[in-house]
Amino acid sequence: MGVDLGDLVPRTIIDLNALRGKSIAIDAYNALYQFLAIIRQPDGTPLMDSSGRVTSHLSGLFYRTCNLLGLGIRPIYVFDGKPPALKEAEIKSRMKVKEEAIKKYEIALKEGRIEDARKYAQMTSHLKDYMAEDAKRLLTLMGVPWVQAPSEGEAQAAYLAKKGDADYCASQDYDSLLFGAPCLLRNLTISGRRKLPRKDVYVEVNPEIIELKRVLKELGVTHEQLIEIGILVGTDYNPDGVKGIGPKTALKLIKTYGSLERALPTIKGAEFPVEPSKIKEIFLHPNVTDNYVIKWEEPDVGGVIDFLCGERNFSEDRVRKALEEAIRGMKETRAKRTLEEWFRSK
Repeated sequence: MGVDLGDLVPRTIIDLNALRGKSIAIDAYNALYQFLAIIRQPDGTPLMDSSGRVTSHLSGLFYRTCNLLGLGIRPIYVFDGKPPALKEAEIKSRMKVKEEAIKKYEIALKEGRIEDARKYAQMTSHLKDYMAEDAKRLLTLMGVPWVQAPSEGEAQAAYLAKKGDADYCASQDYDSLLFGAPCLLRNLTISGRRKLPRKDVYVEVNPEIIELKRVLKELGVTHEQLIEIGILVGTDYNPDGVKGIGPKTALKLIKTYGSLERALPTIKGAEFPVEPSKIKEIFLHPNVTDNYVIKWEEPDVGGVIDFLCGERNFSEDRVRKALEEAIRGMKETRAKRTLEEWFRSK
């Protein structure tokens, strides 16, 4: 779910080409869930290989990553580790939503309501362990670095950006800002033309950059206060937030009283599953690691072909063409960076 700060944060729409030469730490699970939800047959059935294994996640990951590499963008995928204990309620809530969606999907399919079936199917997406392992294997074969986070992938991606090991942190969720990501990049993995649900209308989904410094300056709050606003609205660690309080009201309360601690006594019926200070601690001091190596290498074309085409029934012609474009982009970017470094050293 993530925290809902969409109504508050200023953003800048950009073109993917503006990211040429930039390194981007991508919340891998966030991206894979998007691929699992979006890449489906008209009736909602995910893509599968001849053995019945789901391949929607691999299709999205491979072709989108090739597209990014072709544009000279350097992705780093960050995978979730063990979630904090405080996230247990949210995980259970998500599973319940998926179970209900499965029932609605089966009914819609039986009644021939194909569009409804697809909508419900998208809500049933479940990232299984073998899918994450598939993704890591594919990225290794593609020469694209990935990092295993000890806990939240978003926190680790934000940490890479804060350290300067990535220029941006990419995720659909605004939680990255609470984890201190200097620059959040949204819509990276889903940019392009998209059809609106239940309408014969298409819209352009463009990447957008949200800078933490700009957010704090325009809202007139500190990073810690932004976290407190998120806690009032609702995070993955207190999904319900405080009843009746949206982003704008939360901002007003924190700015009026200065802190969540001073604002709480004035809020009728404010309840939390745990002490708000414990939730804030997760965002201020997340469990992250320095045990990673960021290095982009030449793709193992034969290995990718064997895996995707030999084992997962992908089209070899399409895979080869995508890899050729990715390799071209990587070489051009590497040559440009080397030239720029040479001029800087003069």
